[in-house]
Amino acid sequence: MKSYEELIVWQKGMDVVVLVYELTNLLPKSEIYGLTSQMRRASVSIPSNIAEGYTRKGRQEYLQFLRIAFGSGAELETQLKIAERLEFVSKQDTEKTLALLDEVMRMLNALIRSLSPKP
Repeated sequence: MKSYEELIVWQKGMDVVVLVYELTNLLPKSEIYGLTSQMRRASVSIPSNIAEGYTRKGRQEYLQFLRIAFGSGAELETQLKIAERLEFVSKQDTEKTLALLDEVMRMLNALIRSLSPKP
């Protein structure tokens, strides 16, 4: 592959960002510096870290950035569930985003496993 943009996991990560931005527009304006900001940063971190890791020279560095992307995904999942619990959004509102995020997380996990040294 010539570019990280060819990675399906990066492309789907970008789709997660779009969904999160749309979803956070539903949150109360009082959350602009709270949950809205956190959710947007976590979502942006996923494809950003995939891209940054891809451009690094070594496999270990790439793995580290993929792990950071995975962590950001877990952070975002938690924040989406917090938004539901606080009743800022409904379960139906988050369903599509959580489903795509789950797919991205599974893809990241598989990529991390495939690049990790075998015991």
